[in-house]
Amino acid sequence: MKIGLIAPPFIAVPPADYGGTELFVAHLAEGLTQLGLEVAVCTNGESSVRADRRWIYERSDWPIKNPAQAFIKSLNHDSWAVHEAAQDCDVIHLQSSEAVAFSRFIERPTVLTLHGPHDAKLSEFYNFYPTVTYVCISEAQCKRESMPKMFTVHHGIDLDQYRLVEQKQQYLSFIGRIAPLKGTHIAIDVAQRTGIPLKIAGDVQPMYREYFEKKIKPQLDGKLVEYIGLADLEAKNELLGNSMAMLFPIQWNEPFGLVMVEAMACGTPVVAMPGGSVPEVVREGISGHICRSVVQMAKRAQNLNFDPVAVRQYVAENFSIQRMAREYAAVYEKALQAQARRVA
Repeated sequence: MKIGLIAPPFIAVPPADYGGTELFVAHLAEGLTQLGLEVAVCTNGESSVRADRRWIYERSDWPIKNPAQAFIKSLNHDSWAVHEAAQDCDVIHLQSSEAVAFSRFIERPTVLTLHGPHDAKLSEFYNFYPTVTYVCISEAQCKRESMPKMFTVHHGIDLDQYRLVEQKQQYLSFIGRIAPLKGTHIAIDVAQRTGIPLKIAGDVQPMYREYFEKKIKPQLDGKLVEYIGLADLEAKNELLGNSMAMLFPIQWNEPFGLVMVEAMACGTPVVAMPGGSVPEVVREGISGHICRSVVQMAKRAQNLNFDPVAVRQYVAENFSIQRMAREYAAVYEKALQAQARRVA
């Protein structure tokens, strides 16, 4: 079986720093290859994923500065990629909603992973394509959708890329987009309530520049609250691995939250708010705490008692790329079987 993984064209696979979807594609490509499947990845020319790489755009283009121009670029990339992958791949695996429209023009079974939050208009759009197989990345996400063929597959990561650190330093960490829905301001509130230093890493996208300038930047003193910018894999290992805990004060229905698994892979517990997928990813008292308020989050941060080895083992048992790849391979088989029944 040969799988065509179609990633967006804006960020390399794997990403140098920011890029949750691109990291997922890199991990999945690795896992599928380990299972003995052939993989072709349609991405951009800066990608280094260990698979058959194909592209029409040579360089990454992030952060997006002009959404209208980016949409045209994405549309061009997706239409090319679907046509390209359909030439020699048995299953086409999409990552972006607009690419589903091109499934009309090919006879290959098509799979779409839903990486974003529920959107009623998108769900209405998806129902025009009932032959597509949809994969949710959490049960919480799936419960909000209504497409006829849906499966849930949690993300997995390559544990070999993350270092276990057993002796933690006295600081908290936050990694993610600097945005209100990610709760960066709440993480700062926790630091101020507890007196425990907080190190923040993440992308400041243009749409959230005002939020950063007004709510976050005035709190940065380089001592209690420090912003270190974007974090590549090595920086993530350093920041997360040495941290007492990673704060995940999410203010929306998080579809998955891969950074939670990355933190736990370093033996670092996650102290989170309960939105969306969080109860599926964080096991209370085993790999972190799920809190209902900033007050509770601050109390939990002051009374951490986790075994880093056990936290990492939890990831190994539940969020490996091998488990994720096996589950996606099963989804591909079902998509192929459904396609065979349609043409019989």
